[in-house]
Amino acid sequence: MKHFWALIISIPFAIPLLCETPGQGHPPHEERSMHGMYGTYSMQRDATGTSWMPASTLMPGIHRNPDDWLVMVHGFLMAIYDHQGGPSGADKFFSENMFMWTAQKDFGMGTFALRNMISLEPATIGCHGYPLLLQTGETCNGITPLINRQHPHDFLMELAAVYTLRFSQENSLFAYLGYPGEPALGPPAYIHRFSAFFNPEAPITHHWMDSTHITFGVGTLGYVHKWLKIDASLFTGREPDPQRWNFDSPTFDSYCARISINPTENIAAQVSYGYLKSPEALEPNVNTHRSTASLSYNKAWAVSNWQTTAAWGLDLNRPGHALNGYLLESAMELYNKHVIFGRAEYVAKDDLFIEPSPDVGKVFHVGKLDLGYILEFPLIPYTLWGIGVVGSASFVPSSIRSAYGGTPLSYMAFLRIELIDKKK
Repeated sequence: MKHFWALIISIPFAIPLLCETPGQGHPPHEERSMHGMYGTYSMQRDATGTSWMPASTLMPGIHRNPDDWLVMVHGFLMAIYDHQGGPSGADKFFSENMFMWTAQKDFGMGTFALRNMISLEPATIGCHGYPLLLQTGETCNGITPLINRQHPHDFLMELAAVYTLRFSQENSLFAYLGYPGEPALGPPAYIHRFSAFFNPEAPITHHWMDSTHITFGVGTLGYVHKWLKIDASLFTGREPDPQRWNFDSPTFDSYCARISINPTENIAAQVSYGYLKSPEALEPNVNTHRSTASLSYNKAWAVSNWQTTAAWGLDLNRPGHALNGYLLESAMELYNKHVIFGRAEYVAKDDLFIEPSPDVGKVFHVGKLDLGYILEFPLIPYTLWGIGVVGSASFVPSSIRSAYGGTPLSYMAFLRIELIDKKK
């Protein structure tokens, strides 16, 4: 099958890295001195696509320097039992997973980089996604929208090339081309934000902030000056189709721009705007004007890290409603042993019901609170294992409690495995 070419690309890079003996490559203090993919700033500032996170964020994954390349391999797998409460809830056992690598090398004043990310969720979650109260967006069969379910990620999540020209110590220009890739819109994708990384539940504000993180056809140009980055993209507005193993046709019919600032190593902020042409296949005549803003604060210690992110997104649908979404999330990892994480969301949705319900198209303001814990432990070299649980409470207006219940309670229990850069 042709989609396996992305996996084949990954294997030659992954195998030698995972087979290296501990101690090879640069130690952590040297890694911090390496410059980022898009300029001369700290490499720890780079997140998904061309987005930035706080530079103090502890870098996950395995890092090596073969033949003057800077290579990073990262990934995780979670085996999850999901129980969503209330009349609209359901149960399911599934796996979330992601594997990625990046490689960059300097050539004079230029930097060339490659990015690749894959997921087996089309097989381990399936077309219909997993139960998640109040989640909406996309479809499985091209006829019925996914409601109270989170869709799986595509097998090929990112395949991108980058070229950066560093024309002074403080200034650089870069070009990013992805198929798929992530345009310059919103904060770093939730599966890569440290504040959201440990939570197996996708945010119910995902389609207000970072749903474009897998886009089949992205071209981005950007400029970096010290702690300031300005980037703009042409990209495909349509969400990936329900065939999660295939390659969608790029159209480059949408655009966006973003301003990012990292005034200190502990802070990352961004504001962005995008025009998405016909993002949902079931509403082909609806276009979305999306505005986002986010602020992340990070505090790192030797083997501990704490990050909090606040974000806002506005989807102005034409024709349609103006819908706001708000998110506050935080995670603290202590001594590679204990993780405490939580999230609070409040969002306006007009797609919670389908025909023949009389509530089709009505706007409802709903909310959700998550709180979770993970106990981490070493088991196999280059991996960190964890057993965790997250509980959530959903809040809906009284007019739709017959469909959801008063305050439905849900939980996920899970086993988590992450690649790390040390032998435990």
